[in-house]
Formats: sequence, structure tokens, C-alpha cells
Amino acid sequence: MDCIFCKIVEGEIPCNLVYQDELIMCFLDIYPFNEGHVLIIPKTHYLDTDEIPNETLLAMMSLSKKIVKIIKEKYSPDGYSIMQNGGEFNDIGHYHMHVFPRYKGDGFGWTIPDTNHKVSQGISNELREMLNF
Repeated sequence: MDCIFCKIVEGEIPCNLVYQDELIMCFLDIYPFNEGHVLIIPKTHYLDTDEIPNETLLAMMSLSKKIVKIIKEKYSPDGYSIMQNGGEFNDIGHYHMHVFPRYKGDGFGWTIPDTNHKVSQGISNELREMLNF
């Protein structure tokens, strides 16, 4: 497999390792948005959230919580972001979460789309039914 993150897991490509266990790895992003920007990945190759075993997802989220605490202590940011892109928007092709400190005026932001997407009780009801609630 020609996956850069799998090669990092296998030790074929070096990284600035922050943490690893039998399920996950955490290392510094080589293109950090802000200092302290880390990536958390499963050691097994997955593309999307719905493919990953719950045990691995829980390990990733638990580590992200610890990383946030460290980011707050070390960098005193105004906030932080935890994000992940799936499907075609996962530019690496290996599931990964970004965790990074945020500061007012740092330029990172969420834009509101020009198009108005329908928001309705019908949509929430349909999604709730699909979740079997």
C-alpha cells in the first residue's frame, strides 16, 4: 500500500512522535496550522469513521482530550480545534484527526455557504429514525 501514514506506522518514514500504543499514533503535523498541531491516526489503515472499530475511535478521542489539556497548558490558546475530513475530502486517504491550538485572528475559520440548505424538523426526524431512536 502506498499510504504515507501506513509508512509512518511501519517506521519507513520518520515522524515527530508524540504518542503511540497498540491502536493509535500521534505525531506533529508537518504543515502545522499553529505550533502544537498534532495528528492522531489509527495504526490500521481506514478511510472513514464508520470503518473504524469503536475501541480505536475511543482511544483516539481519549487521546484528543489529553492533547487538548496539554495544548491549553503549554500554549495558553484562545481555543482549539479538533477536526477530521472524510471521503473525498480526506486528502491522505488514511483516517486522521487534527488537534491544534487556536488564537483570535489566526485566520482559520468556518465560512457560511452562499446557498441556503433546508433546515427542518422533517430532516431531523428522518435522521433520528435512521439512528433508530
